[in-house]
This record gives sequence, C-alpha cells and structure tokens, in this order.
Amino acid sequence: MDLVIARPQGLYCRAGDFYIDPWRPVARAVITHAHGDHASRGHGHYLASTPSETVLRSRLGDIALQTLSYGESVKIGDATVSLHPAGHVLGSAQVRIAARGQVWVASGDYKLAPDPTCTPFEPVRCDTFITESTFGLPLYRWPAAETVAQDIAAWWQANANAGRASVLYCYSFGKAQRLLAMLERAGPLPGPIFCHGAVEVLNDAYRDSGVALPETARVPLAAARGAAVAAYRQALIVAPPSAAGSTWLRRFGDYSDGFASGWMLVRGARRRRGVDRGFVLSDHADWPDLNRAIGATGAERIIVTHGQVAPLVRWLREQGLEADAFRTEYGGEEEYEGKEEAGSATSAATPAADDAATAGAMEQATTGRPAIGAATSDDDLATRRVPVAARAADGSGDEPVPGTGIESASATGNAGEAGEAATRDDGRPRGKTRRSPRGNA
Repeated sequence: MDLVIARPQGLYCRAGDFYIDPWRPVARAVITHAHGDHASRGHGHYLASTPSETVLRSRLGDIALQTLSYGESVKIGDATVSLHPAGHVLGSAQVRIAARGQVWVASGDYKLAPDPTCTPFEPVRCDTFITESTFGLPLYRWPAAETVAQDIAAWWQANANAGRASVLYCYSFGKAQRLLAMLERAGPLPGPIFCHGAVEVLNDAYRDSGVALPETARVPLAAARGAAVAAYRQALIVAPPSAAGSTWLRRFGDYSDGFASGWMLVRGARRRRGVDRGFVLSDHADWPDLNRAIGATGAERIIVTHGQVAPLVRWLREQGLEADAFRTEYGGEEEYEGKEEAGSATSAATPAADDAATAGAMEQATTGRPAIGAATSDDDLATRRVPVAARAADGSGDEPVPGTGIESASATGNAGEAGEAATRDDGRPRGKTRRSPRGNA
C-alpha cells in the first residue's frame, strides 16, 4: 500500500494521518518550505524545520508550529518522520517517511547549486521519491552562480557610471536574499542597496535566523524628491516582480531594469517581461541536477508533482524506472508573491505559456511525435505540450533545437547576452531608462 496518496486537500500520508504542503485547510500539515504555494494559512497544526520558523511566522502569523532540526525524527501515528535539507531556500526540507517496511521521501522544491543562505541539499536514500520538476526539460542548464553575480555587478556598475538606478526584479523570499549574499561575495559593491518592503521584511527574517547579508535599506513609502532621487543613481533596488510597471518605480528617476530567474534562459520569457537584462538564476534544480538528485536517492519508483511533469515521467521510464505523477495545485513563487504583495495574482503562467509553445515545437522536431495533449499537472501550462528529452541526462547536446526556430540563451551566460544582445535595432544601447514625470518624482 502506498504511504502517500493525492487527495483534494494535498498529498496525504495514511500511516501518519497528515498532509505534506496541503493547499486546503487540514488538521495536520508537514511543510517543506515557506513559499506561498507550499505553506498556507488555516491548518490546525504545522510541522516544519527549525531553520524555517522565523520566515514561516513572518508570512503566516500566529500558527501552531512544531519544529524539527534537520535529521531529527518524530513519530506521527504509525509513521516515523524526519526532515532533511533541500537547498531551495532558508529552512527548506525534504520529508522522509518510514512506515510499513517502506521509506518514502517528498522533496518539496530543491536545488543542488551552492547557496550561502541555506543548508545544501542532502540526498536521502529511499524506496520512492516524490520530486518536483519545475525545470524538467533538457534545455534548462544553469550557468555558474558566481558568473551570474559578476554579470549583475557589472550591469549595476555600468548603470551607476551612467547615473541611473539599477532595478532588479526577483522573488522576495529566497532569491532576493541569495542574490544579496552572492553580490557581497562577488567583490566591492558599486553603491548602496535599497529593497522593496516585501523584500526587506524577509531580509530581516533571514538576519534574525543568523544569515549574513550586506547592508540594505528599505525604500521609503513616500516618493523621493530632489537629492533623494539623486541617491538612487548609484543604487541597486531589489524588488518583487509585482513591482514591474507600477507607479512605485517613478521615485527612482532614470533606471534600467533586470530580472533574475531561471525562466530568463528562454528568450520569449525575457521579451514578455520587457526588461533590459535577463539574468539566469534559479532556486530550482536544472535538468542535469534533477537527474543527479533522483539517482542519488537510489529509489526505484519516482513520482513527479509540479512543473514539466510529463517529459520527466517519460524520460525516467525510458531509463528503466517506475515513474508516475501526482496532480497537485502547487503553482509558482511569482503567483503567490503577487497575491501576497499586490492583492492580486501575478500570473505564473507567463513563463509556462512560453515554454508550452517551445515544448510543442521541440516535441515534433526532436522525436517526430506530436505533442502530448493532456496535462499531467494542472498547475503548469507547459505540461500540456511537452517534449521528449533529445539529449542525454549527463548534459550532452546543444541548447538550440535545429529546425524549430526556437532558441534558448546560452547556459554559459545570461539571456540578455545571447543573440539579441544588449543593443537596439539601431545599434544604440538597449537599456530602456525611464524618466519620472516632471514634478511627480
């Protein structure tokens, strides 16, 4: 009998009578991490990792929370449960469940890449591994984080030299703090760092948890004028995606903007964003690391939850593994940040829609088979038209797909650097600076 099954409320462990990251209110919830699509209000009791407590309470308020140190176990019903580092964000954890002679592990979201703000991913041996697949296509291969940090610092320095602010959009929880820590390690900072209120409150939670971050200041609620505007000209402003295109940006005067996300590897996603620069940085595992993580568990059965579900399931079956999928309601950090910060959803389907078109064309070009029509997971449009991996899991193969008209930015650089580069059609610098309306800074 399966230890974990999918129910309308979430992923349910029968032996322990609890849910993992439920999306509807339940009596007992085990939480992998504090992103809004995995941790929500309304549950009777919460169990999470000790390092996640400060962020969870800052996001969910006064909840009945029990915490476990990594590797510590607790008996829940007939199940023995322990939490193990997932490397996704501060406090992120995989859930290990032992019962009835079986060991299952639910990954939540995870990455294998180094991150100075959280405990690294720890492979956990198991019989069945429940894995995410946000970037479960062979085209997703991340550049080194150190290279991305250097590219962001160089862009910031160039903007400072030109007397304009640098506005960098990224997810408020996890990505923003990782970027700040990376930039501090990349070398001298070109200027001060200001953060949107939604970012700064989480910076404080990280610092309260003992994570070292560079000095930052919250962007004042009042619009800047005169000398205050001038202060932003050397600055980096870190803001959530929901701030893009808002009147909040007027206070900075002239600025150039960038977006840090794994989706920036796909050119269409960057064009849809309309930003000056795209920086490829994700807090999820890329294709090679998904395969490495799955292999390291030793599991013979894999269950895929959210993201690029169908192609990963098919790939794993082709490798001789038993692979299935759970239908979940996990969305993306951006959708939930939009709800929490702006009172309305910022569509998580934006990158997924780009990838759906990309994937459909790749399916036909690389395999000769038509795209899959039915979604395995309804939280990602990309699972409605998905490709079969035409490259080996070891990372061999080129990024562009010949004959499809589809290009991805080189995984050795950033999306803003490949192909269309940082220039306009007329050869002028591409940076789309804006000016605040006169008298309304």
